[in-house]
Amino acid sequence: MNTNKFDEKGNVYAKARSDYPKALFEFLISEQMLGKEKTVADIGSGTGIFTAQLSPFVKTVYAIEPNDDMRNKAEDKFKPYPNIASVNATAENTTLPNTSVDLITVAQAFHWFDRKAFKNECKRILKPNGKILLVWNDRDINSNVIKDNFAVNKTFCPNFKGSSNGIDFSKEGFKDFFDGEYEAVEFDNCLVYDRDAFIARSLSSSYSPKKNDPAYDEYIKALESVFEKHQTNGTVKYPYITRCYIGTVK
Repeated sequence: MNTNKFDEKGNVYAKARSDYPKALFEFLISEQMLGKEKTVADIGSGTGIFTAQLSPFVKTVYAIEPNDDMRNKAEDKFKPYPNIASVNATAENTTLPNTSVDLITVAQAFHWFDRKAFKNECKRILKPNGKILLVWNDRDINSNVIKDNFAVNKTFCPNFKGSSNGIDFSKEGFKDFFDGEYEAVEFDNCLVYDRDAFIARSLSSSYSPKKNDPAYDEYIKALESVFEKHQTNGTVKYPYITRCYIGTVK
């Protein structure tokens, strides 16, 4: 796993990235995947958005994040949550004890992992019958504002491959990771962004220009044009689909 992709992104990521919908956590509780006796490893935890949302529903959450900038930002967020333990480690080598967690969650990060090595690590740290939840807030490509946003990214961001590094979100796209049957569920998660939040959302991506990049100013201007085209009373609707994949490994 390349741990440097989000260097200098911690502040803007924490500011711009969305929470996950309440309906997802209600579903996880109904499926008995969360509970006050559960220990969870949130792997590739970034600035701790999903970790903090998990915290009220479980006994302990281990937040596994190798990027110093992202992890430091997360640790500020974790101060009100005594049941979160921040761990400087990778998805492929979490440093957690064998058979120590009931559930592994990965929010917005699985596409950066070495799948084979991560699968082996999941086998090592999961308790018997433990499950894995892979989740993304995926931008709805049928939305005109997101189509225009993506067109700007294609113009100014050489490493842009589409949403979440171009990952295949079809259910078949995960059959090489899970063993046996696995479940795919979706939840609507539409946000409303003002101008600054809209620009920050694009800047939080790994592929977007940083302030010292030659294309940075032009990129910002292009994003401002997209915002002006679609805004109503100073905001734009920015629809996500929260995509979840739930299964086991053996």
